[in-house]
Amino acid sequence: MKTRTNSSLGALHPILFFAGVYAVALLFSIFICSSLFYSCNATSSDVVQKQEAPTQQGSLIKPATAAIINKLD
Repeated sequence: MKTRTNSSLGALHPILFFAGVYAVALLFSIFICSSLFYSCNATSSDVVQKQEAPTQQGSLIKPATAAIINKLD
């Protein structure tokens, strides 16, 4: 009687695939839930307010854009 030489890894392929999908989904869910938790529990002093720099014309635009505009003038 001939012994089996084939590996049984092929039969485990669907199980390994879904285990990998589960691990990736678990990592993403931990990241998303922790981000939501920290954003909901943030105090007002933790939030950084972004300030825009006024240009010569008096309008509020970003500093990098103001530098480009001033170079063009």
